[in-house]
Amino acid sequence: MTRFKAVVFDWAGTTIDFGSFAPMGVFVEAFAKFGIEVTIAEARGPMGKPKWDHIKTMMTEPAIASAWAAKYGSAPTDADVDKVYEVFVPMNEEVVANFATLVPGTREAIEALRAMGMKIGSTTGYTRSIMERVLPVAAEQGYVPDNLVCADDLAEGRPGPLGMYKCFIDLVVYPPSAVIKVDDTEPGIAEGVAAGCVTVGVALSGNECGHTPEELAAMDPLEVAAIRERVTAKLKAAGADHIIDTVADLPALVQKLETE
Repeated sequence: MTRFKAVVFDWAGTTIDFGSFAPMGVFVEAFAKFGIEVTIAEARGPMGKPKWDHIKTMMTEPAIASAWAAKYGSAPTDADVDKVYEVFVPMNEEVVANFATLVPGTREAIEALRAMGMKIGSTTGYTRSIMERVLPVAAEQGYVPDNLVCADDLAEGRPGPLGMYKCFIDLVVYPPSAVIKVDDTEPGIAEGVAAGCVTVGVALSGNECGHTPEELAAMDPLEVAAIRERVTAKLKAAGADHIIDTVADLPALVQKLETE
């Protein structure tokens, strides 16, 4: 039995969709439907936030706001965010299952954590309707967490703590220091920090890295090390207590923390 009672995982870029490709591509396509060209970097920038907030953050970026004003005659408003969001969600629903492959080692890590007596929770920046497409695909691969808190389940999402508070209630776990939050994005780490949890960032499977396992395997080790260092710095700045490459490394970290 571990002193930790639960681990709460993010989804895309953490337990599924190595490199976090599903949402990134849809953001680019959704804006294109409004005649606005956005870059992959702009699409990835706010990743981890609830998707409405993600779109609003993108639309406040000077280049995107300027392009929108040039096309539509005024700066984007919340009503415009609503319009893009209404296009984005069904598009994401259609493709997300194609990107729901588990990050290698996830199932084995979950089994190891459960063998230690830990519960498995999850939060996500995805809406409930999007996650309804993901859950059966994940289950087919052996991953069924004990709960799920989606971006539209609560009045406020990341980087605030409400999603984690809901996990505490669903899983019947407390205090916050007995819960580990694992995420690949800055808002997701901030969610754990705000709730008072131990936070673990994943450096190589997520949005900040943005590469497939095959791409990473083909890289020079020094290039991978540079990516790891860059992502680690960002996640540490967001408040991550620990950094691992992927969730496959989490059981070893938990065992190490037990001895400290």
